[in-house]
Amino acid sequence: MRVALHQPHYLPWLGLIDKIDRADLFVVLDTVQFERRGWQNRNYVAGRDKPILLTVPVNQGNRDDRILDKRIDNGRQWRIKHYKALSEHCYRRAPYWREYRDEIAHLYETEWDGLAELATETTRMLMRCFGIDTPVLLASEIGDFPGRKSELLAQICAKTGADIMLSGDGARDYLDTGALRRYGIGVEWQDFRHPVYPQHLPAGAGFVPRLSAIDLLLNAGPDALQVLRQARTRS
Repeated sequence: MRVALHQPHYLPWLGLIDKIDRADLFVVLDTVQFERRGWQNRNYVAGRDKPILLTVPVNQGNRDDRILDKRIDNGRQWRIKHYKALSEHCYRRAPYWREYRDEIAHLYETEWDGLAELATETTRMLMRCFGIDTPVLLASEIGDFPGRKSELLAQICAKTGADIMLSGDGARDYLDTGALRRYGIGVEWQDFRHPVYPQHLPAGAGFVPRLSAIDLLLNAGPDALQVLRQARTRS
């Protein structure tokens, strides 16, 4: 069984959606430390002139706060601002905005307290819209693990019955594959290849990569998953 693990990301980018699609099980690492200026509470979407960074405000808390414990600052009108950005400034004229508008609107009509819950739901929403049915578990639901870093990943994988951990290529420099082997877990590298697809951008604008996966969804609609998978076969 191939398992992918990753911190919850708000409106995650295509690399994470691709990783989930390749896995037999996806584990949300909600028990690890929150990264300031990371991607757990923000991501880019396509703007008229340049990408727009949507950031969910969070309460300061402590530097060692886990993602699971991070609270959203709902004293700021971020839900209205984010939905307005998507619906009026970014994707109102995108080919498939109408098809997915209600699902996106429901996300922002809901009042969220915990960042992990919001970020995980944005991932589940994108999975539903892409047609990805990989089961999702929260690390906090699986149990408490004493390990850290690679040891933690190995322990979670072993608990789920995994044979293989699917890892992003960015982890090649720091992942301790020996720690995973001690638990009988092999490592498979994702080798993600970003698809290039028609974007609803001003005439003459070049392709903008590394946006939230919502960009591919609203530009390709029901073909989004096929576009993502076809990119894997490029030489």
